[in-house]
Amino acid sequence: MGWSLRTIADLSDNEFAQWSKLLEERAGIQLVPMQKSLLQSQLTIRMRELGLDDYSTYYARVTDGLQGRLEWSVLIDRIAVKETSFFRHRESMEFVRHYLQHKIDNRQLNASFDVLSVGCSSGEEPYSLAMVVNDCFELAHLEPYYGITALDISNSALTKGREGRYSTRSTEHMSGEEISRYTSLCNDGHYEVVRKLRDRVCFTHANVLHIKDMPAVKMDVIFCQNLLVYFRRWLRRDILNSLSDRLKPGGVLVIGLGEAGDWEHPQMQRVSNDAIQAYIRQEHKKQ
Repeated sequence: MGWSLRTIADLSDNEFAQWSKLLEERAGIQLVPMQKSLLQSQLTIRMRELGLDDYSTYYARVTDGLQGRLEWSVLIDRIAVKETSFFRHRESMEFVRHYLQHKIDNRQLNASFDVLSVGCSSGEEPYSLAMVVNDCFELAHLEPYYGITALDISNSALTKGREGRYSTRSTEHMSGEEISRYTSLCNDGHYEVVRKLRDRVCFTHANVLHIKDMPAVKMDVIFCQNLLVYFRRWLRRDILNSLSDRLKPGGVLVIGLGEAGDWEHPQMQRVSNDAIQAYIRQEHKKQ
């Protein structure tokens, strides 16, 4: 019988607790008991690839020095990559569009328009933002003076984002005009994001738990959707506070509906719109 067909025992409750603790400490990911089977499936797939049949042996490998860090990067890719699509939440993207259009119409755009996509996964989110931003610049007949920084913990997801090639399924929420303007159809049936957008998006490996250690570049828009649900409530507050500090005065923070309903910040005012959850950073008032 081949190794790939060998049976690996079920993950025990104690082993699940051990692995869950490691994931939370290193990546902030909080697993609930109902996710035990999901974790087990990802662990056993990787263990079979390595020829291992014992969870504790694999745990020791993942936590052992430099080689352990390399193995950890492989494992977290398997666990953290999320399925997404272009314009997954159209209402939030349209809010960004109207925000930028307002700045352009009122001559409030005096420098580069800078956007941060946190937990960008395989790139559909930052490219959707690039489409919206590019639309606004082209409509106003302005040179496209903008940049989008896309952060994720998964190296494989970032690699896919840099390639900018996606299946038809990823484009299901795009209009025909968006598809024709911003993608090209490849021979294999995939869609490739056009170069003028790919050049505007910088994909960067980062752990949101260490956002405070990143260069404090001020942003006009920070987009962080479908990520906070993986963290404990107190950690969500810490992350949002750190993101708020990276906004320009008047900048906006967009998160997923209900991801942090009770979060408040003295310099952030929630936007009055039931379809989205967004906050505007208030100008400092002179004393």
